[in-house]
Amino acid sequence: MPRTDVTQMSFAKLYPLLINKAVKKGRTREEVDQVTTWLTGYSVEDIARLEQSDTSYGDFFRNAPAMNPNRTLITGKVCGIQVEAIEDPLMREIRYLDKLVDELAKGKPMAQILRA
Repeated sequence: MPRTDVTQMSFAKLYPLLINKAVKKGRTREEVDQVTTWLTGYSVEDIARLEQSDTSYGDFFRNAPAMNPNRTLITGKVCGIQVEAIEDPLMREIRYLDKLVDELAKGKPMAQILRA
C-alpha cells in the first residue's frame, strides 16, 4: 500500500491531531495555535478559517504569510529524524511544527518553545 504524502493531506484533518496530542498532555488548543502562529505568521483567525477549508497541509506551509526566522533554532528528533537534517524544505517546515507540539506535550515552558 503506498504511503500517503502528508503534504497532500487535508489541513482540516491533520491540525486537530496536533491539538489532541497537546490536549492529552494537559496543554490547550490556544497553546497549539500560539506555536503555529509563531512558526507560520498565520493569525488564529486564519487557522480557524483554514480548518474549514480544503487546503492541503503542504499548501498551509507553502502559503504561510511569514515563516519565523528563528525556526532554524528548532532542533531535535521527530519520528526518529533530526529536524534540522531534513533536506526537503517543505518537509522540514512541517516537522518544525511537529517538534513544537512535541515540546508543548512534554511540558516545556512556552518561552522556551518559542525560542524567546
